[in-house]
Amino acid sequence: MSETMKHIALYPGSFDPITYGHLDILERATNLFDKVIVTVAVNNSKKAVFTGDERVELIKQCIKDKDWGANIEVNQFTGLLVNHAQKMKANTLIRGVRQISDFEYEFRMALTNKRLAPEVDTVFLMPDEHFTFISASLVKEVAYWGGDMTSFLPPLVAEALEKKQQQNRAEK
Repeated sequence: MSETMKHIALYPGSFDPITYGHLDILERATNLFDKVIVTVAVNNSKKAVFTGDERVELIKQCIKDKDWGANIEVNQFTGLLVNHAQKMKANTLIRGVRQISDFEYEFRMALTNKRLAPEVDTVFLMPDEHFTFISASLVKEVAYWGGDMTSFLPPLVAEALEKKQQQNRAEK
């Protein structure tokens, strides 16, 4: 890669909601790449707690005061990830891997993406050990039952999730 070419990475995920584990990987990715694009995958066949726009806004709010947040862009997409990576001129995909079962799935996805877009590489990053057990589905379950989310989520995300879960409980 030439000196003038930027190292742009795409960090895709559902981020429903964004957790401390996601933010940990994002912070470390900013040390490795000139620009990191956090891209919220919007899959209409999955029932998300937050809309794509809400997730984008929560991510922006979480990084706005971070000293490492300057070279981060946040957007959303539907469709094939590698097509979005090409559109955004990203040459690397960042994938978080917490455990072996994550790696097996992510490895297959990386091979498929490489076949579809040979110019796009995948980099696996592990979160800090304190965050390896955190998953968005676990956090949503804790929130649904009114549990304490302070060790899983930034306060503004926890507050937003609590409001959504209260609405969900009221509708049932």
